Amino acid sequence: MTEQPATEFDPGSDRPWQDETRPLPERVELLLGAMTLEEKVGQLGSRWVGNNLAGEPGVEGSDLQVAPMQDVFAASGTVPLAEASRHGLGHLTRVYGSEPVSVTEGAEELVHQQRIVIENSRFDIPALVHEECLTGFTAYGATVYPAAIAWGATWDPELVRRMAATIGRDMAALGVHQGLSPVLDVVRDYRWGRVEETIGEDPYLVASLGTAYVQGLQSAGVIATLKHFAGYSASRAARNHGPVSMGPRELRDVILPSFEMAVAIGGVGSVMNSYSDVDGVPAGANPWLLTEVLREEWGFEGTVVSDYWAVPFLASMHRVAPGPAEAGALALEAGIDVELPDTLGYGDGLVELVRSGALDESFVDRAARRALLAKAQLGLLDAGWTPEASVANAAGVELDSADNRELAREVAERSVVLLEAGTALPIRSESRPLPQKIAVVGPTSDDALTFMGCYAFPTHVLPRHPRAGLGIEVPTALDALRAELDDVEVVHAAGCAVMGEDRSGFAAAVAAARDADLCVAFVGDLAGLFGHGSSGEGCDAEDLRLPGVQADLVEELLATGTPVVLVVVSGRPYALGTLHERLAGLVQSFFPGEEGGPAIAGVLSGRLCPGSKLPVQLPRRAGGQPSTYLQPPLGGVESAGITTVDSTPLYPFGYGASYTSFRLDEVHASAAEIGTDEAVELSVVVTNTGDRAGDEVVQLYLHDPVARVARPVRQLVGFARVHLETGGSAEVVFDVHADRTAYTDPAMDRIVETGEIQLVVGTSAADEVARVPVQLTGATRVVGHDRRMDTPVRVEHRPTD
Repeated sequence: MTEQPATEFDPGSDRPWQDETRPLPERVELLLGAMTLEEKVGQLGSRWVGNNLAGEPGVEGSDLQVAPMQDVFAASGTVPLAEASRHGLGHLTRVYGSEPVSVTEGAEELVHQQRIVIENSRFDIPALVHEECLTGFTAYGATVYPAAIAWGATWDPELVRRMAATIGRDMAALGVHQGLSPVLDVVRDYRWGRVEETIGEDPYLVASLGTAYVQGLQSAGVIATLKHFAGYSASRAARNHGPVSMGPRELRDVILPSFEMAVAIGGVGSVMNSYSDVDGVPAGANPWLLTEVLREEWGFEGTVVSDYWAVPFLASMHRVAPGPAEAGALALEAGIDVELPDTLGYGDGLVELVRSGALDESFVDRAARRALLAKAQLGLLDAGWTPEASVANAAGVELDSADNRELAREVAERSVVLLEAGTALPIRSESRPLPQKIAVVGPTSDDALTFMGCYAFPTHVLPRHPRAGLGIEVPTALDALRAELDDVEVVHAAGCAVMGEDRSGFAAAVAAARDADLCVAFVGDLAGLFGHGSSGEGCDAEDLRLPGVQADLVEELLATGTPVVLVVVSGRPYALGTLHERLAGLVQSFFPGEEGGPAIAGVLSGRLCPGSKLPVQLPRRAGGQPSTYLQPPLGGVESAGITTVDSTPLYPFGYGASYTSFRLDEVHASAAEIGTDEAVELSVVVTNTGDRAGDEVVQLYLHDPVARVARPVRQLVGFARVHLETGGSAEVVFDVHADRTAYTDPAMDRIVETGEIQLVVGTSAADEVARVPVQLTGATRVVGHDRRMDTPVRVEHRPTD
């Protein structure tokens, strides 16, 4: 192979692409025109210097994976950065997120790597630096916020926006340009290991909170990355990387809307492809998805990056290409601009395909143009940019500052869901005596790691470095309850581990419960990667029983006769139908992060009044029907009587109890009839009728009685979390445009159809307060990307007497 001759230029003056008075696209074109083919391809690749399998020497079990099939591609970790960037480089992968390094050490390494990249580039082009940030910046000593499924439980977009802005601020100060979050996959099967990384099972809830995350992260100057585009969460039998059996209508109406809203309203800068194939076509080789839909229909102008090793997977796993170079050509033609985390398909083999005429160079130019524009927008093509300046403020960055922890606490507190107060909650109550002795048992009661999702640094990386410690202070549930109930004797016995069959600890746990006035049992998950956890990437479940022998432990605790409060700390919902009627209280906390212990303890004691709601249903039975609420009549509870399988959930989507009470009334629409291009205001008054301040989430659902396809019986179209003092009232007004009723018809047009629709007000998908019919008149409209995708809502508090 012969390299393309380099264009001669004067390094001292002939750099018009650094002229900041020129428009960015013009600067990019000038640079692109000066580059060789090899240099353009170099901008499409990446290098993961930390990609190796070596954990702490001499520590058994420290060689764990942090990416799928990492061992298969470990050979790429032997390529020196200087060699990998000999023609320039697109991205540097996880400089901070691969090893337990301090802020200072990480900043020094980042500068070192950038200097190598710059010195290898004729044009001194630095690499774009990306990191993971799903539960906060995935770096040693950084704040671990609640997992994404817990964001869904907050039903609070503004809180998620503030959290993401804080995460982005810390990353930007350390020279990081792009974060690989948020996950906008919509849950379709609770057995999937990555449920914890999702925001929930409803497209609008996912879209609203995901878009808020994008806006927050990008407000700090860090590019957000939507993943995984698209269909990943709907794999057969919930198997990681599994094929997806889904028609184009379900894809358009359930899977794609969350991504589309983050593009249209969030202005997201990057998208990452899904590993899965949908109806046999891998997402990474699908030009309809990555080009026609994403760019031509939606107008997306950012970069598409590959999920880790998704490009070579086209050859090795999907087998739609004979080798890495051909896989690279397929991905490039489909619309993937940059290959992560290391260059395998977008390297010399791609250059050879262009040279031979097998691949048109215009595809290389297209991707390089997008990659360079992203760098230009970040200032990386400016003459004055230096890697040293990008980390100039690193020494002053405290990754787990008091402000960060306070925000993590707020998110955790607003995510804990009270399912049943029962006879024992809150523990501090004027209506019952305070227990003198409480037994705290269960595998998630005294293990800080059980509060964290699989992309938190302590669970993602530190298992390979067990002597490094957590890097942050994380009070366990036991610690927090002892601090919360300092006038109560609290005894502890774990009983069992999260996973495994060992029952040897049952006797001690049962004895502790029998000797106490109240037993609080903490059960649930331990997040991990690729089989090293009960939840997380590659940790899919066969059914929805509590992992290991935890359900058996709870049964023995219940048999003692001591009242048992069950707290589930997990990454997915579990079936509790055999237990819940015998419990004295039930709480669900989805991986609540480093401040989860005090948050849960505050709800249990009654110091906090819970107002969170489920972002997923809680199933009643462990097997057979782990389906979500978003079902047509024959897919849900309305099919009773035609099958022996009852799919009624134990607790519905959107459900959550409180220590106070609320009334919703005065529901009315501003019009009984609107055109298919008009909007109606739906108002409802919510009143706190209890004896303490609290939050209620007012939810608005759409029911379409007659349509051209079988539509969901009920689908969320709006919501508002409202805080009210005792006796306080507020009017919640939803601005519902007719576009919000749109769906994909048999001809694959998205239409707003004439006829009756019904707006359903409630406090969950099953708890209906009022149903208001509205007639849509005029012509049926075909709508596109310019349609109204959100439902603005205003909350007007009423004065109290």
